[in-house]
Amino acid sequence: MTREREDQTGTQGSSAEGAEGGGSSAAVPRLQTSIPRLDYILKGGFLRNGTYALMGPPGSGKTIFGNQLCFEHVRRSASARCVYVTLLVESHSKMIRHLSGMKFFDPSMIPDRMYYISGYPALRDQGLDGLLDLLRRTLRERRGTDVLVIDGLESVEQRAPTALAYREFVHEIQGLSTFSDCTTFLLSSMRERSHAENALVDGIIELTDQLIGPRAVRELTVHKFRGSDYLRGKHEVEIDTSGMVIHPRTEIQFDSPRASATEERERMGFGIESFDAMIEGGLPSGSSAALLGAPGTGKTLLGLSFLVEGARRGEEGIYFGFYEPPPRLREKARMVGIDLDTHIDKGTIRLIWQPPLEHMMDSLAEQLIELLRQDPKPRRRLFIDGIEGFRAASVYPDRMPRFLSAFTNQLRMLDVTTVVTEELDLFTPLIRMPNPELGNVVETVVLLRYVELRSQIHRLLSIMKMRESAYDRSIREFVISERGIEVASSFGSAEQILSGQARHLAGFQEKEGEL
Repeated sequence: MTREREDQTGTQGSSAEGAEGGGSSAAVPRLQTSIPRLDYILKGGFLRNGTYALMGPPGSGKTIFGNQLCFEHVRRSASARCVYVTLLVESHSKMIRHLSGMKFFDPSMIPDRMYYISGYPALRDQGLDGLLDLLRRTLRERRGTDVLVIDGLESVEQRAPTALAYREFVHEIQGLSTFSDCTTFLLSSMRERSHAENALVDGIIELTDQLIGPRAVRELTVHKFRGSDYLRGKHEVEIDTSGMVIHPRTEIQFDSPRASATEERERMGFGIESFDAMIEGGLPSGSSAALLGAPGTGKTLLGLSFLVEGARRGEEGIYFGFYEPPPRLREKARMVGIDLDTHIDKGTIRLIWQPPLEHMMDSLAEQLIELLRQDPKPRRRLFIDGIEGFRAASVYPDRMPRFLSAFTNQLRMLDVTTVVTEELDLFTPLIRMPNPELGNVVETVVLLRYVELRSQIHRLLSIMKMRESAYDRSIREFVISERGIEVASSFGSAEQILSGQARHLAGFQEKEGEL
């Protein structure tokens, strides 16, 4: 799955909630993994000399996790060394062949700094004591090893004569980690957190790979992490040729927003004189607005007008959409006289299109937040064409209210004025929002709708709500023509339509050329 699209883009968040152990561990040395965003979830990485259990079913990414951690570790430091011990898992030659397509894999690190060894013969022939002797000898011979990975811990449990012997083995591993000054990771396919080793280790991470409907979903959960805070709950996992990437839940990344985005608020207009007059000159900067309407009512064109008006005033804008690729979008704007091309060519407006693939909701939010953080500027504009694209990417629909609240709050903190569209049903007079929570998290709601009268379709516009501002509560007729969007300067024509007595008003509603 592609992580960034352009006309394209990448995250780190802020804030989190507490965890077992509590308190700050700033003074404790950390082992950073460089697995994207895992260190953020762990508030800085694993604590050095700790022993950590990583469990999950086959195919969940345990072996990729262990190898990526090791290769990134030796890449960052010239003195770093890792030992990777396998126990009745795939052969080393097959493992390396599978890893060779990963960007993090570097064969020049093998065997001097990344050392593979099979521990199963010692375990099979000499039992748990034989395996411990092999580990002690290997760490003694390869002085300077600071990361030890044991892949296939379930083989140790199966070979252990008693449950107590298995617990004693894990306890010995902890002592070995401390004595050898290395951080140890125990990888296993055992999925029950009640397993003996989980009571002894310093942290437990679970990887899952499950089908939710027709969709295959990988997730990571930190169940235990002694001595530090961490981000609790499930987080999306993506694996591609770059390795493993973790996407923390948006609502837990940004769970402590500041009270306001900026001290000085300005009005951000749409460049449509009559409509801007209805909203007192424009949207307050740092706020968010939703455009509701059935397909074809003009939501996308109104959003593009918002971006172009900002670009005309020197304010950068981003279009983030799911359904219309950039060439079609540019042609659509050209047909109604919206000068989108000029501002794209100048770089003041950027188009980011998400093709209709299986996206991850938090990954989409990260992509936008990272892009906005790369070059912080005041008074930027964002147009999200199709908030339903985020809903379609959500594995758990009940997350949407918390997600939208956290996401829009973070955009406000970045002084971004956001306009989003929400698709309503086409063939019904009822107004039913697919995301009712959207109306609560945005400051402004604009309704665009069709009204049929005497074999003609008319378009009407109204402001349903607008916080922090006065606004015109009247319903206005509007047309879309080669001159763009034109909104009636009064409610007169809309009143005539709704009363069934429509007639032309001077200075408006020249229907020829309407699109």
